[in-house]
Amino acid sequence: MLWQSPIAPGISWYQADAGERPDFPALDGSATVDVAIIGGGFTGLQAAYALAKAGVSVMLIEAHRCGDGASGRNGGQFGTGQRWWPEELEPTLGYERSRALFDLAEGAKKHVLDFAAENGIDMDYLPGQMNVAHKPGHERDYQANAEIAATRYDYPHSTYMDRKETAERLGSDRYYCGVRDMGTGHIQPMKLLIGLARAASAAGAAIFENTRATAIRSQSGRVEIDTASGTITAGKALIATNAYIERLEPVTAAHVMPIRSFIGATVPLDDFPDVLPGKEAVADSRFVVRYFRKTRDNRLLFGGREAYTADHPTDMSVHIHRQVTELYPALKDIAFTHAWGGSVGITMPRRPFVREVMPHVVSIGGYSGHGVMLSNYCGRLYAEAVLGKSPDLDLLKDLKVGPFPGGPKLRAPLLFLALSWYALRDRF
Repeated sequence: MLWQSPIAPGISWYQADAGERPDFPALDGSATVDVAIIGGGFTGLQAAYALAKAGVSVMLIEAHRCGDGASGRNGGQFGTGQRWWPEELEPTLGYERSRALFDLAEGAKKHVLDFAAENGIDMDYLPGQMNVAHKPGHERDYQANAEIAATRYDYPHSTYMDRKETAERLGSDRYYCGVRDMGTGHIQPMKLLIGLARAASAAGAAIFENTRATAIRSQSGRVEIDTASGTITAGKALIATNAYIERLEPVTAAHVMPIRSFIGATVPLDDFPDVLPGKEAVADSRFVVRYFRKTRDNRLLFGGREAYTADHPTDMSVHIHRQVTELYPALKDIAFTHAWGGSVGITMPRRPFVREVMPHVVSIGGYSGHGVMLSNYCGRLYAEAVLGKSPDLDLLKDLKVGPFPGGPKLRAPLLFLALSWYALRDRF
């Protein structure tokens, strides 16, 4: 079977596989609510669901359709802990805070699984994730990671893989060692997003799509959000736009930067049983991470961020194919059915950005590629903070997350140069 350009450029396999999303109307006129939410991804919808279920009047607006951002287009991997391994956080945060952040992430993992089960959402969960080293010399670090997780963080689910085991479990000899984590897994994110949107609506949240926030301000103890059709007035507001903040709010824009990420989906690999025989997800050690996994129906989903100037997913199909065949030469003629892209929100220290950016307005984002669990949980934690139930969101608020250098005009060019430099280093 010859490799071909994607037959569905820009349409994600997630969207094609999940079926129809629920349609929500555009806002027509002005409204007053207790809490207003900007952004219809995991963070915003989880907050809307929890608040509405508690009897709070809540309105969520989304500039496009719910799930059109990173929540519906990501790699689908849970991971474990925060973006950095816990032993990497300890030198700057100390053991107690590192442990608290690790436990918070475990709570996030449990929350997503419990939420899906309680709401009857089949999100195609498959267990297992492998973190693998693309260069030699990291064997001690990977061994230590599994040992530290078990002995210092009470997490017995990670095991070290030498080069032989890594090759057998991946079906590729291009990696040198790894850690296999069977306490986590991966999902079809659009199926979770659709189920979450329906649950939030059923709980009483007012959801409006194709409704862009054009301005936000806080004055006289109230928050006002302008849209094309009117103004939303609320006691509190949550900005949950992540990488898609654009010019709406300057503090968030200074701290959360978008980078393009692209994924390709192959036809089912029924004739290639050696490729990821256990169907675990994989993330490698490159700064510009390559991440891939098998779906329930045996497709290979492969993602990466190589061409920063490409604005259209079709531009990435050749790059994705090249990366796949570097790892799996036997797939040189495999067909891709879908290729798509989107923006991931990152912060300078690769820690979540959680901050009150103006009175009564909290902004949450910058999950830095680790957001499938954290975004869902942060939405719930925001709701619990509003309801006075839990202070756990303060653990993330207290993290030091500085702005990107360069100011509004130079931030993007400087980030482009930095990421291009790291991408070059990954090759050597």
